[in-house]
Amino acid sequence: MENNAAEAPRRRGRRPKDADSDAQVIENAVPRPEMRSEMREDDPLERARRRTAELRGQLEHVNEGGDKYYVDPQIIPEGWAYEWKRRLLLGAEDPSHMVELARAGWEPVPLNRDNAHRAMMPANWSGNTIERDGMILMERPSEVVEEARRRHDYLARKQVRDKEAQIAGTPDGTLTRDHAQTRPQIKKSYESVPIPKD
Repeated sequence: MENNAAEAPRRRGRRPKDADSDAQVIENAVPRPEMRSEMREDDPLERARRRTAELRGQLEHVNEGGDKYYVDPQIIPEGWAYEWKRRLLLGAEDPSHMVELARAGWEPVPLNRDNAHRAMMPANWSGNTIERDGMILMERPSEVVEEARRRHDYLARKQVRDKEAQIAGTPDGTLTRDHAQTRPQIKKSYESVPIPKD
């Protein structure tokens, strides 16, 4: 039996030691931290559950594969309008354009307005603006936006009327174009303009 006890350490790859040296090694050993509590904290399944709960609220508003410039109308404050405006031109700052926008009343939408706005940019974003591919989200009072839209529509219609008058008119001292054969045939239609792919 003593032979078996002496051979057991050899089988495990150890040389037999005396009892005093084993006790000294045990006394000098650094206590091993308890692994169970750490494993529970870093449990991948539990961490996945916590992250899933965090993301569920955010993912309701994410439109994967959709329009990256979409802004949920519910986050726009009452009385204001949001529009994406160009900030970069060929990857470079365009200060003169930004000055024009400021003169027209456009201001960058502040990122720190609320959680819905903060969610539009990465957590490590250092600026206080909302940007996408050289575009910046800007705001202006909706009343001013409507006035500008009406003014733009008026000028566009005026250009059409002026061109029609130019086509239908004749120089002084020449025959008028009141006759059916000399009257220009102006047709109005609206169709989409093809957008080049490149």
